[in-house]
Amino acid sequence: MASHANIMTETPDMDTLGGRISRARDAKSMSVREVAGRIGVKPQTVMAWESDRSEPRANRLVMLAGFLGVTPTWLIHGIGQSPVEDNADESASGLSAEIRTLKEHQQMLGRRIQHLESLVARMEPA
Repeated sequence: MASHANIMTETPDMDTLGGRISRARDAKSMSVREVAGRIGVKPQTVMAWESDRSEPRANRLVMLAGFLGVTPTWLIHGIGQSPVEDNADESASGLSAEIRTLKEHQQMLGRRIQHLESLVARMEPA
């Protein structure tokens, strides 16, 4: 009798929802900006999902799963169709995608720092 893994016996991926979104995006060599454009949200929203500061609504989660080639169940629970990660961390395309993502994060953080610094400057006595 053949053994079939199912949701009750499969070992779940222990990463967070954000970690799984990020890994699936990296496996497709897509930038945060590309993913955001595909599902109609701001790049900051995708970054918040990937850093577990917020979670996508169900309709966005299903859209993400569809074009990232994973199941919604894998994104949510770590069980089901996961991305094909052919040593993405070691391949040139995987590294390039990670560099693009880091540059996007750096730009967004720089803008946020400037904004916060201007708020502090306005609050400080003259």
